[in-house]
Amino acid sequence: MKWISTTENEKWSESNNFSKEKGEELKIGDPIGKEIYGFGACFNEIGMKAIASLPTDKQDEIYDELFSSDGLNFCYNRISIAANDFAEDWYSYNDTKGDYEMKNFSINRDREYIIPAIKQAQKRCPDMVFFASPWSPPTWMKYPQACNYGRLVQTEENLRAYALYLRRFVEEYAKEGIKISHLHPQNEFLCDHKFPSCQYSAEEMENFIASYLIDEIGELCEIWLGTNCWRDNYTPVYNTIMQNEKIRKSIKGAGFQWSATEEIQLFCEDYPDKDAVHTECECGDGKNTWEHAMHVFELYRRSSKGGARANVYWNMVLKEGGLSTWGWHQNSLFTVKDGKYEKMPEYYSVKHFSHFVRKGAVMLKTTGAHSTSSAVFRNPDGSVAAVIVNPYKKEKILTIQNNNFVLKPMSFN
Repeated sequence: MKWISTTENEKWSESNNFSKEKGEELKIGDPIGKEIYGFGACFNEIGMKAIASLPTDKQDEIYDELFSSDGLNFCYNRISIAANDFAEDWYSYNDTKGDYEMKNFSINRDREYIIPAIKQAQKRCPDMVFFASPWSPPTWMKYPQACNYGRLVQTEENLRAYALYLRRFVEEYAKEGIKISHLHPQNEFLCDHKFPSCQYSAEEMENFIASYLIDEIGELCEIWLGTNCWRDNYTPVYNTIMQNEKIRKSIKGAGFQWSATEEIQLFCEDYPDKDAVHTECECGDGKNTWEHAMHVFELYRRSSKGGARANVYWNMVLKEGGLSTWGWHQNSLFTVKDGKYEKMPEYYSVKHFSHFVRKGAVMLKTTGAHSTSSAVFRNPDGSVAAVIVNPYKKEKILTIQNNNFVLKPMSFN
């Protein structure tokens, strides 16, 4: 048995701090849900540029920490289709107005930072799974013609061309040796953001998927519904789209982000033959506090218990302060400054999951007073990984299978 504990001042220490005194008992039961796909994060241009600014040996260290089995063991990762809100500036793969045949489509922009970073990840995890989503179509397809805000103009030639645009992305990445396992048609498609975005109604998304996207790329990769993050829209939006027989038959799952963990449970209950993943956790405010790291633990626990087969973090690496292109400071696993990097609190929150809980693991039911602070999994090799947080400012004793563990205040274990 190995017991690893992390507090704000004592990171990733192997502990023999057991107690003769019995504490609150955590009971472990039968498996719940499906085997998990794993854990990961998103490849963002600003973050990958931050890694590239480091000396080569430091770059190797970060890539080892992110993608090797000795580190975070990220094996299920997200790729942005052109610009997202952590691109250096906003771009698409085809800015030639009226090029409906995609003759000028090019992923050359991604060859500077994104693709080299993905190649480094693949070296450390050759069977890595990638999924992808766009934040915005090319601006000439939208009204207003801007990367942020706006909607895709719903004309036949636009819809056909945009489905082709997404197909070309999947094909061009495949030529680079990067297989896109599944594609989500739009990041947060119900939202009208000041960063790259595109808003769809339920009816517009249903029409695009059913009438264009499935026929265009359905044989190249899986199509998933998503991503979405707003709590009040599950029933009128997701269920409206899922009533389409062609979509229901064709899509493999759905993606939910931020605090939409309840929606994961609803989707899994409504559509047990489909999969759900937590595609992005809340990003914080750039202060990288210990308290927010504990909140990330809770998001991972709730989404896993609700049926998510993967948990995907947002920013792997940012420069100190975590400033986005549009002025929002956000958290990250690592920060970079003056040629050096530092692990942030959420690195440890995530690592307590991703390092020990392996691809193919199943979650186990827990009961007891500390159950809502625990997430327990059985790995494919039969080992059991119990990920436990003590959110209190005082020491706790937790009894698991007749072993009494001391949980340090405000700790991950």
